[in-house]
Amino acid sequence: MNSNLKKIVMTALFAALSCVATMSIHIPTPGTGGYIHPGDAVVILSGVILGPVYGLLAGGIGSAMADLIGGYFIYVPITFVIKGLVALVAGLIYQKLGHSSKTRFTAVILGGVADIVLVAGGYCLCEIFLYGVSGALASVPANIIQGIGGLVISAILYPALIAIPDVRQLAGERAHS
Repeated sequence: MNSNLKKIVMTALFAALSCVATMSIHIPTPGTGGYIHPGDAVVILSGVILGPVYGLLAGGIGSAMADLIGGYFIYVPITFVIKGLVALVAGLIYQKLGHSSKTRFTAVILGGVADIVLVAGGYCLCEIFLYGVSGALASVPANIIQGIGGLVISAILYPALIAIPDVRQLAGERAHS
């Protein structure tokens, strides 16, 4: 399979995984009617494995689809932008720092930190216009918890995923592991 087709197929796969992971577990949160979910881990890994641009598409589309399917219509464009930015930043960090196995793992962790900041800050900023300051601030702790979960899950899944030769190749890893 040619590399462009492989990247497109993997992008679609990561979008689907992002959607499913977002919809799989719902822990309701106060303030905005949102929920905590493990989808952020897939968004982070989308950026790391697919790179910034394809990761943005996979993480943004998959997460937005979860909102669309789940009935959170007002959040579809917001989620596309915020989760797309998470994958973009995670991918850029990985490209910049991922020159050895140790720095690649560190880059995944830093992608998780970026997720925490972008998700908590991004949704808070957007929700000010939807729910007012107090409603928006009420969502911040849950978004931080969700981001920490995404960081931990992505750090756990990364070594297993990167052991797959096609995934390692997409992530820019060297042939040795």
